[in-house]
Amino acid sequence: MLTRRNITTAAAGACLAAPRIRTARAAGKTATIGYIADFPNASVIAIANDQKYWDAEGLSADAKVFTNGPIQIQAMGAGSLNFGTIGPGALWLPASGRAKVVGVNDIGFSDRIIAQGGIGSVAELKGRKVGVPQGTSGDMILRLGLARAGLSVADIQVVPMDPSTVVAAFSSRQIDAAGIWYPLIDVIRTRVPDIKELASNNDFFPETSFINAFVARNEVVRQDPDLVRRFLRVMKKSLDYRIANLDRSIELTATFLGAPLAITANVARSRKLLSSAELNRFTEDGTVNRWLEQFNAMFKTFGVLADPLPAERFYEAALFTSA
Repeated sequence: MLTRRNITTAAAGACLAAPRIRTARAAGKTATIGYIADFPNASVIAIANDQKYWDAEGLSADAKVFTNGPIQIQAMGAGSLNFGTIGPGALWLPASGRAKVVGVNDIGFSDRIIAQGGIGSVAELKGRKVGVPQGTSGDMILRLGLARAGLSVADIQVVPMDPSTVVAAFSSRQIDAAGIWYPLIDVIRTRVPDIKELASNNDFFPETSFINAFVARNEVVRQDPDLVRRFLRVMKKSLDYRIANLDRSIELTATFLGAPLAITANVARSRKLLSSAELNRFTEDGTVNRWLEQFNAMFKTFGVLADPLPAERFYEAALFTSA
């Protein structure tokens, strides 16, 4: 099933050493927050800690690192997590009623279909071995690229593997192609200089936008909407700081993750960062709902979710704009 891509210590030479827990302490309520150890999802936590945004909302933030979105939503179901940061692949879970989307974070452009030298198009992947971390944004870009070429996953030899295994398998030419993302592609390129990029997120934008989202436990949204608004006010401040101070935000995130500055910067600059004002407008004019409905359509097409909820039933638009 579709999940968030995993960029952690498993990222081979990418050297992303993720902390297990980071906590910002303040008086008042505690917000337990899951995040993935990459720039878009960790930067908002790192900024909020540095700028003491939690304090301003009377919150103590207990932030815990996860390898993907579905594990965060599983933790929400167990009552051990209030909020999370997930990627596009995990949006099927809110669409199935297991959590609420409470805001959008940013839009990613780092996913690719890559191939060994000599393969010049997605159509040429027919019958070939293609490695992919199943249920990730790499899986999504692969399926989208295949569909555009008139193919499906049934037309290729899908080889499920972890992200770090994709790096090793592609580098040793055990697979012909992969659905994967930067910065792992940078690692692969050092070992396979003639790598070919056959498709990217840009090929499907703006019709399909690979969004990262903030999610909340259903019970928290229902029982404590004030806590959700306070969390969202912190996130909105972080989003605006990130745009206004990108270089500083990259430094804060690299330190927070224990990750190389150059790799963090490459990921940060590959994304479309959105301000709180833009996201308020996109919420009010229905853009966010349209993004979510596009993913619903993909989940149905891919056989992930037969009957997803309408976006207005799992995106808490009013909470976001009122925060």
